[in-house]
Amino acid sequence: MAWDLAVELIHATVQLEQPLGDGTRTVGTGFLISETAPDGTPRTVLVTAGHVLSKMPGQEARIGYRFANPDGSWSYSPQSLRIRDADGRQLWTQHPSRDVAAISITAPDPFARAAIPISWLAEDETLQASQVSPGDEMMALGFPRGLSANQAGFPILRSGRVASFPIAPAAAFPTFLLDFSVFPGNSGGPVFVSQARRRIGSADSQDVQFIAGLLTQQVELNSERLEIGIVTHAKYIRETIALMEDPRAPVTVAHNDGFTSGARAASAMEAVSRD
Repeated sequence: MAWDLAVELIHATVQLEQPLGDGTRTVGTGFLISETAPDGTPRTVLVTAGHVLSKMPGQEARIGYRFANPDGSWSYSPQSLRIRDADGRQLWTQHPSRDVAAISITAPDPFARAAIPISWLAEDETLQASQVSPGDEMMALGFPRGLSANQAGFPILRSGRVASFPIAPAAAFPTFLLDFSVFPGNSGGPVFVSQARRRIGSADSQDVQFIAGLLTQQVELNSERLEIGIVTHAKYIRETIALMEDPRAPVTVAHNDGFTSGARAASAMEAVSRD
């Protein structure tokens, strides 16, 4: 492949945290999108689950940047990210019906360059053209329980299989299920496809790479975690970014969450102890 979406997204995915002052911290995951502002200038947008930011009570969060050193090592260097103004009002844009948030940031040059083009976010047509179906593998990046892959602060890559049908169109099924264990700290991480796929009825294969959505919640039944993640479609990421530019931009209002009756969605982010 000319490029590897998994590696590209690893560089664009960051840990978000806010110390709570009692020896614990609130942790979530976000990833960076590159797009063009209304005035034509390029900008970097941080995307995460809405509840990751809303559950951080302070004005500033920390975003976990990483920097390459000349000897091939990496340094973890979290920096402040202002998420509320002096009056406590949120500075991020929240989708009105889905758990998706976006905020424009000034990122260090290496991260601005690592941001993922907005064109890599899937649309309904992407899923249909790629013939995504139950049992297909998708990958997810995140920081479960605030844990990173190494001291450099890179996210942990995991995989699961699509566990619900149908998964499109997003207007009717705004979320879909992914069969993998979800932990606090995973919320807001990208869920994506990066594999060679063989078309039905054809011997030819093609490289399929796109961001399907972001992990927002997990499924619980009778207070028991079922090890099933809830993924919100990338369509709603696109809509949230559009709302940053125009609060009157059209959005899709969908009320069906698409998971089993009797189960409930539970947050995949909570306060975790500082290690």
